[in-house]
Amino acid sequence: MSASLDSGLSLPPQTTRRKLLAELRGPATVPRPLDARALAALAANPGCRRRALLDGAGVDKSALAAKLGSPAPFGQSQFAIVRGNSFEAKVKADGGRELLRLIGVEDPGTVSVPELAAAGPEGRVARTALALREATAAGAWTLLDHPLLALEVAGSPVYLEPDAVVVRPDGGWTVVEIKSFPMVDGAADASKVGAAARQAAVYVLALERVAELTEGARVAQSVLLVCPKDFSNVPTASVVDVRKQRSVTRRQLARLTRIDEIAGALPEGTSFDVLERSAAELTAAVESVPHQYAPECLAACELAFHCRSRSREAGAVETLGRSVRGELGGLPTVGAVLAASRGEEGDPEDPAVAALRRARALRAEALSGAAGVAACR
Repeated sequence: MSASLDSGLSLPPQTTRRKLLAELRGPATVPRPLDARALAALAANPGCRRRALLDGAGVDKSALAAKLGSPAPFGQSQFAIVRGNSFEAKVKADGGRELLRLIGVEDPGTVSVPELAAAGPEGRVARTALALREATAAGAWTLLDHPLLALEVAGSPVYLEPDAVVVRPDGGWTVVEIKSFPMVDGAADASKVGAAARQAAVYVLALERVAELTEGARVAQSVLLVCPKDFSNVPTASVVDVRKQRSVTRRQLARLTRIDEIAGALPEGTSFDVLERSAAELTAAVESVPHQYAPECLAACELAFHCRSRSREAGAVETLGRSVRGELGGLPTVGAVLAASRGEEGDPEDPAVAALRRARALRAEALSGAAGVAACR
């Protein structure tokens, strides 16, 4: 990924790609933008071409899943969204006094809060990059409220909006994530913190594209997580190291196949236009794109129920989990696994096949022993 001076992003010619993606999702359909949460989920499963293409084209996967007959109860509840927005507003109220206090700044008057409004996402990205450069050159505390960053993913631009970015007098840039789940006795739910860290790691990667072209800038490899203290609405903060998440996300995003390559392999006339295409046509279109289902998809992708159903129909061992798939090596289906355990298929020298046959023999021995005990009674 390369970066330009104004936006931290070097975009390839977009006309042909935009036309292609518009045709895929339907010319009358407004593209659904990717956010950091979706990008983190995409990076967690880089081998899934189906999700890469649908996300890249801006297809509404919730509407698509409903049309396919496999709707997923996915996403935040309206209550959670309202609660999150209310807590963020409290943290940023009065010029961000509470947030600045958590950062260690006692006098909000010494902190600059630049205006980041601009026309269109490209304009906002450029304005954010300019504000970051000016703040770093000034050597003073600066708070960027909802800056817009850009990252190139699989050949397409993705716009990302962190809750805040703090520029320190020494040129350090720190991502601030504001979440409404509680931090009880100084610790929050590990799974929720992990999800927040993966999301923040995407912001760190996007910031680094701008920092590469900004003299004296350095992006912190830890983020400030702000949550309610205990069960109150009082903000508290914790520093979360995201070095591991950043490295994993960067590596996984680099593995994503370019959208052009995936789209080029589709049958002519393929479309995911939920408004104009029938359920049968959409099913054929979705099945024309290879997918890589794993149980983790149920918590991260709107099409997970559809993909799980198809994987089960095919008897794919992926439905049992990635670790099981890895252990079984060259046995891609449950049928092949059972056949190998019976000695009907598979190389006896294959450790996975040998382990399956041994497990089957032990099971038969245990059942035989249990039957003998029952007969004695």
